[in-house]
Amino acid sequence: MNSVTPSSPGVSARMSRQASKDTGVELAVRKLLHAAGLRYRIEYPVPGMPRRRLDVAFPGAKVAVLIDGCFWHGCPEHATQPKANADWWRQKLDRNMARDRETTEHLIAAGWKVLRFWEHLPPEEVAAAVRAAVDEEKRRRGRRGGSARPSDRA
Repeated sequence: MNSVTPSSPGVSARMSRQASKDTGVELAVRKLLHAAGLRYRIEYPVPGMPRRRLDVAFPGAKVAVLIDGCFWHGCPEHATQPKANADWWRQKLDRNMARDRETTEHLIAAGWKVLRFWEHLPPEEVAAAVRAAVDEEKRRRGRRGGSARPSDRA
């Protein structure tokens, strides 16, 4: 893709500060998962796909968690279309969404359960869905669940 001149120094500075990992939502979700007794990997490499990473991964249960930013990944509720350099941005954002689909399809083909969430969802809702999926996958695979249950305590 061709290089593009930022529409203003302010835009350039703002975009360069955008977090690509450890966003507030990711940190909140991870804190809730840890408090629930789940242990996970962060920034886990997508098997067989160089330069792609999972926000949160449970390799034993083969559960991949991705928390997608509304702007960068095309949220149907909150995505916006920049007016400056509109063609360049449209191509960039379309490529992001295509890469998301490709990553999801690759992980599913490799036997992973893929959970994608928009950044605007409440962290408690995301964490509850992740916990349920991890527990289900561990049960399905014949492993103990990821969270302590009263019957597990001695």
